[in-house]
Amino acid sequence: MTQYVLSLWEPVGPPPPPELLEPVMVEVGRIDQDMRDEGVWVFAAGLHGPGSSTVLRSDGDEVLTVDGPYVEAKEHLGGFSVVDVEDLDAALEWGRRLTRATGLPIEVRPVRHGGR
Repeated sequence: MTQYVLSLWEPVGPPPPPELLEPVMVEVGRIDQDMRDEGVWVFAAGLHGPGSSTVLRSDGDEVLTVDGPYVEAKEHLGGFSVVDVEDLDAALEWGRRLTRATGLPIEVRPVRHGGR
């Protein structure tokens, strides 16, 4: 089994109105439950917007601290799920389900050292 991160990229700006967001969240909840039922779910989390981030940057012996996002962008990492599946094809299928449910890009990337 290999672990993959399914990263959800969302546009910068206010969230959609409740009448649009609620059905999406219900479907994402179903997918999350399906991952758990199939035993592939490892971890998932939503993230606050990029304005809530703090960036630490090494500068010789000093570490600089800067509020806000690392870069200005039209999209940001809004959340992620970690799955433990047989192969890339299985991870891509979970990513397909998530992108269909959200309408947002999902990046699928293997965990470098297999996690755990």
